Amino acid sequence: MRWRNWAGNQRAEGIDVRHPRTTGEIATVLHEASVAGRRVRPIGSGHSFSGIGRPEQVQLVLDRHADLVDIAPDGLVTVQAGIPLHRLNTALAREGWALTNLGDIDRQTVAGALSTGTHGTGAAFGGLPTQVRALQLVTPDGAVLDCSADHEPEVFAAARLGLGALGVLSTVTLQAVPAFALRMEEGPMPLAEVLEDLDGFMTSADHVEFHWFPHTDTCLAKRNTRVPVSEGLAPLPRWQALWEDELLANGAYAALIATGRRVPALVPPLARFASTALSPRTATDLSHRVFVSARRFRFRESEYAVPRDTVPGLLRELARQTVARGWRLPIPTEVRYAAADDVPLSTASGRDTAYVAVHVPARSDPTDYFATFEAMAADVGGRPHWGKEHGLDAARLAERYPRFGEFVAVRDRLDPTGVLTNAYLDRVLGAPVAVA
Repeated sequence: MRWRNWAGNQRAEGIDVRHPRTTGEIATVLHEASVAGRRVRPIGSGHSFSGIGRPEQVQLVLDRHADLVDIAPDGLVTVQAGIPLHRLNTALAREGWALTNLGDIDRQTVAGALSTGTHGTGAAFGGLPTQVRALQLVTPDGAVLDCSADHEPEVFAAARLGLGALGVLSTVTLQAVPAFALRMEEGPMPLAEVLEDLDGFMTSADHVEFHWFPHTDTCLAKRNTRVPVSEGLAPLPRWQALWEDELLANGAYAALIATGRRVPALVPPLARFASTALSPRTATDLSHRVFVSARRFRFRESEYAVPRDTVPGLLRELARQTVARGWRLPIPTEVRYAAADDVPLSTASGRDTAYVAVHVPARSDPTDYFATFEAMAADVGGRPHWGKEHGLDAARLAERYPRFGEFVAVRDRLDPTGVLTNAYLDRVLGAPVAVA
């Protein structure tokens, strides 16, 4: 069998693919691999850009273990870990519930989103792992652990964002909240105005982000304010959503990427033209419909979590380097905020965080751009998103994460022979060490 991720930059062939339906079948796959000395990698939607999900021998796909199990009266929702976020969001909305925060893509499975640290934006809100209240983990020896803050607390703390290195998530219990709407306000802003009072801008609504267009002084500002559903919804008319999101946004990016591939010199003027085509818009809709955006064009991405006060300098230097190095960048740079959390390998662990994400078209070579961005982020203590491209190893990551050793100790206890590892995990965590 052959496999490739969404962006096409991670590939594998000659792999044994398994599709377990039950927790018992997951345990059997892991136990057999452990006995045979084979490596297993669980995979969700394949939306990670890093090598975190790349299989080497056995690939475990949870597409047949993907049901909603229960929604309790207090909003605790239990799911099989292979369920995609878009299916979960729809099911929750039908019952009057929602996840309190989401990223801007909903194609990931719950297991994949948790294991890579998927986050949205909002200065007072954490990423998806902070919404986990319990989980069932199948360890490499085939044992099944039921984990929560009160039961197996060390494993629970680490497995909320476990990189797929501690075991395979079978079920997950998340804390949902009563369904709410978001009042969306979007429009162009001068980058200098945003950066002049970045904290003020990023806290001007509940969920704020902006997309800066390289080669320009303009960004697209997005402010989403939480409002009760009882106040009524006023979604974008279908024709407007199709015109602006599908034709103008996705279509324009696709055209800009295609043109830039043929004539790179046209990227800066076309980017400036695209930035002038932005127009303000407002709407109010159910939260998951506003949080999520469609991505119809393929790209590669690197994202770093950095201290919030370093963002203005980082973006100004990125703009300077873009000119100095002659890069041609057709896809905007994205900036978001997240609250500090207590998850050991969360990119927001222990500190309020800003995320800066840079992108290139899927068939581009991002080496110089990503390496330069990584060095700039390293200078301010940046932590790379686990599902996006970076070049750091365990030694350097241990310097960025105060609880790195705690996580690795749990991994070494649960997977001492490296059943669930691959080349990426060997690099970012180090090879497993058997615990005496």
